[in-house]
Amino acid sequence: MTMPRTTGSPGNRVAREVFADLPPRYDRLSWLLSFGQDRRWRRAVVARIAGGQPRRVLDVATGPAGVALAVARRTGATVVGVDLNEPMLQRGRRTVEAAGRTGEVVLVAGRAEQLPFDDECFDAVCFSYLLRYVDAPAEALVEMTRCLRPGGTMASLEFFVPPAAGWRAAWRLYVSAVLPVAGWMAGGSAWWRVGRFLSRSIPAHYRQYPLDWHVRAWEQAGLRDVGWRLMSRGGGLVMWGTKEAAP
Repeated sequence: MTMPRTTGSPGNRVAREVFADLPPRYDRLSWLLSFGQDRRWRRAVVARIAGGQPRRVLDVATGPAGVALAVARRTGATVVGVDLNEPMLQRGRRTVEAAGRTGEVVLVAGRAEQLPFDDECFDAVCFSYLLRYVDAPAEALVEMTRCLRPGGTMASLEFFVPPAAGWRAAWRLYVSAVLPVAGWMAGGSAWWRVGRFLSRSIPAHYRQYPLDWHVRAWEQAGLRDVGWRLMSRGGGLVMWGTKEAAP
């Protein structure tokens, strides 16, 4: 195992700063933003990972370890969760301990762009709500694929912008007006700031990196059979692919 070579990028610093005050109630924020759908989205990712019957799984941007725990419960695999936000990791460690899974889920600090692992050492890789917080999403995909064994599965969950005009208009109203206010009422000024940030960052990301870009980036990283599914009228995006075998 090698250690990260640098401390972070501007995108990484945004992730640290925006979510610094939220770990104890992070799951509630995901529930608010997704109208309570995030658990169903996560189950879709876990199902993709579980289909390959992995024994060792990497969960990048693990946050408070919700997906890592779900994968461990579903598969019995050893799961290594990585996040650059230390307060999130501390919360995750307490959650893992409370769930009695300290022998199956291990949490370490690290960056998606410079993962502290050897090549091809995981049977599956998953990540959630990550690509808006790295400066070079394609490079992060390449780095995560590096850690995946040939034939292994990668799956991800991200927020998305609904493609249908009516749902998109309702979504924009919600994230720009309702979400910041709801965040402030639920958790004060820190949540208001996060609500405002998300209302700008999600559409900005897909203006720069539309869905077809994501598919091509996965393929160029070395993944085949890349598929995707829009969740909850397009509020969420689940993607998956299989690492190509070496020639």
